[in-house]
Amino acid sequence: MGEFIGKVKTIQDTPFGYTVSVIGGKWKMVILYLLAENHPVRFNDLKRQIGAITYKTLSAQLKELEADGLVKRKEYPQIPPKVEYSLTVKGESLLPVLENLCEWGATNRDR
Repeated sequence: MGEFIGKVKTIQDTPFGYTVSVIGGKWKMVILYLLAENHPVRFNDLKRQIGAITYKTLSAQLKELEADGLVKRKEYPQIPPKVEYSLTVKGESLLPVLENLCEWGATNRDR
């Protein structure tokens, strides 16, 4: 982070800003966590596991994660339609970051 001191005009100009733009928001890290734990996952299974998210929001978040290259969508040509989601290699590269966040939470939760 020190290499950016004095050079940053906006936070989006930094690697931190890029990372936050990709995984920021209320649901993206939850979706990534669930895809890491249970892959591949069907849309309705994700919805059931998250609970409070709407279908529209889940769909939008998955599309954004797919556009950013973190999630891949596999559609099966059958009736009824079947779609599965899983992490890409780029998405899997975020797992150590999510694990560190979990460790931080476990350490600081009851303080």
